[in-house]
Amino acid sequence: MNHSSSSVILASQSPRRIELLKQVITDFKVIPSEVEEVLHPDRSPEENAEALGLEKANWVAKHNPGHWVIGADTVVVLDEEIIGKPTDDEDARRILKRLSGKEHQVVTGVAVVHLKTASTTTVSRVRIKPLTHEEIVTYVDSGEPLDKAGAYAIQGKGASLVDGFDGSYTNIIGLPIETLKDLLQQAGYPDKLTSWFSSRKF
Repeated sequence: MNHSSSSVILASQSPRRIELLKQVITDFKVIPSEVEEVLHPDRSPEENAEALGLEKANWVAKHNPGHWVIGADTVVVLDEEIIGKPTDDEDARRILKRLSGKEHQVVTGVAVVHLKTASTTTVSRVRIKPLTHEEIVTYVDSGEPLDKAGAYAIQGKGASLVDGFDGSYTNIIGLPIETLKDLLQQAGYPDKLTSWFSSRKF
């Protein structure tokens, strides 16, 4: 069997995850899972994110045997409560008002499924500036928050809302690639990964 990079599948159609993975592996397929994203109240945010990332990867791997399948799920956590993607503009304004002036966690569960399975979670901390009502309204009106967990994108216009962060920047975007490198190696991925890792500081 040819274990080339083309045998890698990303179980997500997130544009952000696709762009991040392109910096690590040049050739891969995108096949989103059809797993229903259900959060279990008896699990911690880390357990929920890792379980969902694993479920997504397993679903795609089941239908595409012989590939290295990458699954991921990102949640934003404020005061132990998971904050998902906003349902509409009003919900986005409500979420940003809650995050204003506070620190929250961004938790991404990542899984790689092949003959071996490897999964883990990565946690980063983000501090949002105190936001005025006008700042929130202007940002929500840009349309950027609607498909983002926590209703902001640190790599986009949302950067202006951020006071600072600790931990992995790529994790905050949605795919902690330094963690992914380790998981691919644990799962037995044979190809040399790009030297991008050694040239970047996370």
